[in-house]
Amino acid sequence: MTEHSGSRSAEALRREARLAAALRENLKRRKAQARARSQPATDPVSSAAAKPEENGAGTGVSPQSDGE
Repeated sequence: MTEHSGSRSAEALRREARLAAALRENLKRRKAQARARSQPATDPVSSAAAKPEENGAGTGVSPQSDGE
């Protein structure tokens, strides 16, 4: 029974280390997101104009066309 409690503490240590690593990764990701948000935003008009394929625009196919 003593061995079981010994492995239990080793398991608890592994879990604690895994959780600590996950918290560090989460913190890195959140910091990167905060840095990205603090950067000047791109102009929404120019980014919308750069993607004409959305909403069927620029494809040359009418949305009502059934291909006949």
